[in-house]
Amino acid sequence: MRALVPALTTLVVLFAACADDGGEDATPTVEPTATTSTTAPPTVKPTQAPSAAPVMQEYDVPAGSHPHDVAPAPDGTVWYTAQATGELGILDPSTGETRHIPLGAGSSPHGVIAGPDGAAWITDSGLNAIVRFDPSTDEVRSFALPAGRAAANLNTAAFDGDGDLWFTGQSGIYGRLDPLTGEMSVFDAPRGRGPYGIDATPDGNVFYASLAGSYLGAIDRETGEVTLLEPPTAAAGVRRAWSDSQGRIWISEWDAGQVGMYDPATGAWSEWPLPGANPMAYAVYVDERDDVWLSDFGANAMVSFDPDTETFESFPLSDNPANVRQILGRQGEVWGAASAADKLIVFRTE
Repeated sequence: MRALVPALTTLVVLFAACADDGGEDATPTVEPTATTSTTAPPTVKPTQAPSAAPVMQEYDVPAGSHPHDVAPAPDGTVWYTAQATGELGILDPSTGETRHIPLGAGSSPHGVIAGPDGAAWITDSGLNAIVRFDPSTDEVRSFALPAGRAAANLNTAAFDGDGDLWFTGQSGIYGRLDPLTGEMSVFDAPRGRGPYGIDATPDGNVFYASLAGSYLGAIDRETGEVTLLEPPTAAAGVRRAWSDSQGRIWISEWDAGQVGMYDPATGAWSEWPLPGANPMAYAVYVDERDDVWLSDFGANAMVSFDPDTETFESFPLSDNPANVRQILGRQGEVWGAASAADKLIVFRTE
């Protein structure tokens, strides 16, 4: 059931904050102009010690696995969806060793997150099911979508404040699973196709991004109904969403090449264009300092954004293309899955 992969070579690149040799690869800090629909009051970041310059490390995963999403696991390992091989990958960062767990015939896993129960929860488009992996037993359990909901093209999932799992499907659905009973409800999304990234705020409310619909959806946990929240830029291509510690929702605007932010407390929207000539913001993640991380397919780079100073810093990736499709993290670590390079990358920030 398990496939062992030998230890791999890691590459460490130090990005010194003060270094700039003026060469072709030097990427200056950019101070963009924000587009704001409503003026929001100033906010204060969580108190943290000053961060050091990020150190990037790369880990090879089995060739041809094409990792799509990544999630640091509670036990210190890192989970990733091996989309092309229908498996859940497990990386031990201390040794670089990986092993793969088959998820079932026809599997094509997309998203993976760590649940409150310590298990890996996977959205599997090939199985058209939510899959749970128990790391203590290696048990794999599938929760199939109801009849009549075939080919949902499942994408990502998030747990709300009540312990229910909400998920998206790009074919035009979103849904809710009760992990205790297995009861599942599936809803038709406004504007049809497009539901993609999803996340929950610290108070347990859930928001999802619609790529084709180009909106942010706020889900009513009781009724399942969705309120559409549209960014100031039309047809921005809202791909992924992530909450910061204050409950503000950050979005990656794929078609507009921007990062956006919606504040539920005020109803205010703000947007900032990423640096470069042809930015394409794919994944978004907010770390424990409330700094925002994005993957930019246009620049083949990871990008960090400081909301306090409204400045970006860009970190070019060694493989071109790398295609980092998901970012997630834990204290002092920001992880990405480079699907085109068969690698996982991590930025260590402390």
